[in-house]
Amino acid sequence: MDHPVNRLAATALLGMLIAGAAGCSPKVGTVICSVPKDKSGGPATAVVSKRPDLTGSTRLGKASFYASSFYRRKMADGNRMDPHGSNAASKTLPLGTTARVTNLETGQSAIVHIEDRGPYVKGRQVDLSPATARDIGITHRMGVATVKVAPITVPLPDGTTKAGAGFIRTVCRVSQPQSAPTRSQ
Repeated sequence: MDHPVNRLAATALLGMLIAGAAGCSPKVGTVICSVPKDKSGGPATAVVSKRPDLTGSTRLGKASFYASSFYRRKMADGNRMDPHGSNAASKTLPLGTTARVTNLETGQSAIVHIEDRGPYVKGRQVDLSPATARDIGITHRMGVATVKVAPITVPLPDGTTKAGAGFIRTVCRVSQPQSAPTRSQ
């Protein structure tokens, strides 16, 4: 269920269930759900701070990918780096953050999970697994691309999570059926 389309379908289904239960009485009609256009939380920043960023704000910066010497090494969260996975490294996003990374040159995007710290090169926002880098159009030849990082969920210190700028909110409403016109006799 990790595929973005499956997540979108699950989110839409959950929205329909919540919309149906909201009135606590059966409603007759059609449930219409829509997904608003991705605005990713307003203007992006290119600031890199020393503290974990719990705001969920969108950021702009450079993305690179893990060198082969890091494959299967332990990451900051204790898992091993999977070159075919959706793992990523960030100096500022908390471990456990889920984010959408969009290559601004190609428009391609992918969902990643922040599981490691880095990259330790000035001006870089994230290090991606080679598979994710390939998915968004970063090749070995180019090595680095300008990206937008929009957090979807951000874990907070108290154990809860916060919706980030990249979180897709499904909007649902119940459309009441049109009653048939009555004829006078």
